[in-house]
Amino acid sequence: MNRQPTLRPFVWSPGHKAVLAAALAYAAWSLASMDVSAERLAAGWEQGGRFLASLFPPELGKMDELWQGIKETLQIAVLATALGLVLSLPVGLLAAANLSPAPLRLAGRTLIAACRALHPVISAILFVKAVGFGPLAGVLALVVATVGFVGKLFADAIEEISPKPIEAMRATGASFANVVLFGVLPQVSSRFVGFATYQLDSNLRNSTMVGIVGAGGIGGALFAAFLRYEYGFVCTILATVIAIIVVGELAVNAMRKALDV
Repeated sequence: MNRQPTLRPFVWSPGHKAVLAAALAYAAWSLASMDVSAERLAAGWEQGGRFLASLFPPELGKMDELWQGIKETLQIAVLATALGLVLSLPVGLLAAANLSPAPLRLAGRTLIAACRALHPVISAILFVKAVGFGPLAGVLALVVATVGFVGKLFADAIEEISPKPIEAMRATGASFANVVLFGVLPQVSSRFVGFATYQLDSNLRNSTMVGIVGAGGIGGALFAAFLRYEYGFVCTILATVIAIIVVGELAVNAMRKALDV
C-alpha cells in the first residue's frame, strides 16, 4: 500500500536566511539614513496629541464653503470615473495580447504604463499648469489614473477569457467589432463592472488629494484651513470626507451585490 508523503513544515534554507538577513540589514540602514529615532517618534506622538486636541470642537460656521468643496469633489469623482471608463475600453482592447497585433499591443501597454507611472497628485500639478486652477484639472488627472488602473485590469481580463467563442466567430467571418461585442465583452462584463465600482470609490478619495494642489474639490478648502490655522474647520472637513467615503463604500458594495459582481 502506497503511503502518502509526509508534509514537512517550512524550513529556512541558507538562501532564505541570507535574503532575510539582507532585508533586515537594508531596513536598518534605511531607518538610520532617514534619521528615524525613538526620540523623534516620542516627540511626534506628543505633537500629534496636541494637534488632535486642537481639532475639537469642530467648527460649523462655514457650511457654504464646505458644501461647495464637497459638491466639486463629487463632480470630479463621477465625471473622471465616467470619462476614464469610456477611454479604458479601447485602451484595454488595444493592450490585450489575444486581440491586437504586437505593435498595437505595445502601444497600448506603453500608454497604460505611462498613466500608471503618474500619481494623481503629480498629474494634477501638470494639468493645473496646463489648464489652470479648478475642477477641470482634477477631472483630467483622475481620468489619467482611471485609464492606467482600469485599462490594465481590463486588458488582463481579456487575455484570460476563453478563446473558443472568438475563434468560432472569426471562422464565420465576423468583423472585429462583432467579435468584441459578442465574443469578448460578454465574458468580461461582470469584471469590468467590478473594476468600475472600485475605481469610483478610489476616485472619491483621490479627488480630495488633488484639490490640495489647486485642482478643485474639498482638498483646496482643507489646505486653506490648515494655512489659516482653523483646525476646528479642518476637523469638520475631515469628518465630512470620512462620511462621504463610508457612504460611497456602502453604495458600491450594494451595487456589487445587486449586480452579482
